[in-house]
Amino acid sequence: MVYTPRSARRGALFAGSVAVLGLLTACGNGQDVHSNPPMTASGTAAPATGDPTPPASRTAATPSPASSAPTGAPSTPVSRTTATSGGGGTTPAASTRCHTSELRASVGRNDPGAGQENFPLVLTNASGRTCTVRGFPGAAFVNASGAQLGPDPRRESGSATTVTLGPGQSAWAGLTFSNPGVSGAKTARPAALLITPPDERDHLKVTWTGGEVPVSGNSSSVFLTVFSPGTAP
Repeated sequence: MVYTPRSARRGALFAGSVAVLGLLTACGNGQDVHSNPPMTASGTAAPATGDPTPPASRTAATPSPASSAPTGAPSTPVSRTTATSGGGGTTPAASTRCHTSELRASVGRNDPGAGQENFPLVLTNASGRTCTVRGFPGAAFVNASGAQLGPDPRRESGSATTVTLGPGQSAWAGLTFSNPGVSGAKTARPAALLITPPDERDHLKVTWTGGEVPVSGNSSSVFLTVFSPGTAP
């Protein structure tokens, strides 16, 4: 029989006890790990301070209205322009000029003076609207066949003003020439006087009753003045 010292037997017994205790502890810890799941905290984590490049989820571009529209949908214009009438709008205002078809013409009574013959040419608004005349009329003496007698009248100097004519209102322009008996000009007796309103092409025909008019030679020019309100000077 081998003799084992008492101190050696106690050491072996102690070592065995420690081993058994460690095994039991390890088994207990493993059971706790599998039975208790990890805890999860609610909420959103703030981005890291000083991050120079934001995550892709935070830098995705927001789609523009055009790209988000369904395929084939009409695009929305950037701006719209609407023409309006009056108040600085883009629609042109209607012309207020009196047209030939809206007027009636006449020749007023002669008012001679200082060797001059002076006849007022009168235009009257025969329409139902208000219109305007401005500047000089056109005029020509014609014979019974419609042929012009003498040259076109000349224009006297003067400032044109716009004359507004309500229905039934009139404007006049002067027609003057030197008395042929004084000037010695060659004369003719017209059958009519053709009067053309300002800025119009069509004329109005008025029977001429003013006698002889100069058509050639010395001092044979006929002059016209601009329109003024009324029917006579």
